[in-house]
Amino acid sequence: MLIIASSNGAIGIDQAMDALKNGGSALDAVEIGIRLVEANPEEHSVGYNGYPNILGELELDASLMDGRTLDSGAVALLRGYPYAISVARQVMERDIPHVLLAGEGAERFAREIKAEQWESMLTPEIVEVWREGLEAVGATQWVARQSDKIPEITDQTPLLDWVKLATDPERVHGTVNFIAIDGNGDIASGVSTSGWAWKYPGRIGDSPIIGAGNYADNRYGACACTGMGEMAIRAGTARSLVLYLKMGMSLGEAARQAMMDLRDLGGDYIGGMNLIALDRNGEHVGMSSRAGAIYIYQTASMKSYQECERDLVKIPGRWGNRPLD
Repeated sequence: MLIIASSNGAIGIDQAMDALKNGGSALDAVEIGIRLVEANPEEHSVGYNGYPNILGELELDASLMDGRTLDSGAVALLRGYPYAISVARQVMERDIPHVLLAGEGAERFAREIKAEQWESMLTPEIVEVWREGLEAVGATQWVARQSDKIPEITDQTPLLDWVKLATDPERVHGTVNFIAIDGNGDIASGVSTSGWAWKYPGRIGDSPIIGAGNYADNRYGACACTGMGEMAIRAGTARSLVLYLKMGMSLGEAARQAMMDLRDLGGDYIGGMNLIALDRNGEHVGMSSRAGAIYIYQTASMKSYQECERDLVKIPGRWGNRPLD
């Protein structure tokens, strides 16, 4: 039994491992671990109290994949429901023919299954950070200085120019990744995020896209990503890594090649990327375009998780007309 996770999964990995030790499935462990991150108010890239979009609205994305059957479930643009990973699991397990539900449809589905709903998803502190972030780039004419509520912004408010200025490239690297192998040897992977800080309304990254930010297959292994999701969507990063394993590459070779694929991407907006992966034998690895990044892992024989430094694969970044360090 094994669990690997992004470093922000530390709050949930012990309970996830307990679930495996008590006979739970890999899917159970992934869901349990991610839910604890989603409920953590100190984690601003996932679930409750995550960074909102440019309108001050919190939109959540998540996906879950069963490596035994290749069944998957995902939600995107989910508002008002903190446990996006649990709603994603129900998309997978309910008797419906869909994999991904988004926006109002995802929320309608969450209501129908009686998913836990919270009236407030943002603390006043995060609302103030949002205001300050927009005011810093001069968007004062439509960001009111009110401490108790989010100001009203109409459909006619121009956002295209503001979103390029306000979107913070240092706050796009936010997601939680969990991958688990249970006592039966089954693999599951899960990803949950609130997306970029101050993103354009309706933006969907790689987290709910099976094959981009998340993929698991018992026969070969699994991969989950965090970073600039647009890049993983364009390169099909998670599926590519598993495909490289299928082609006979070692885990390290497959992970490095998946990262190198991202370096070939053109365009004006290239940011950072991180991934964690394991193979069917339980070997695991982490990769990052940022030096010093870590991931965590825990086996059934370990009393607590251990940290591992991710291997570095540099990806030259750029944001519009300026390079990123």
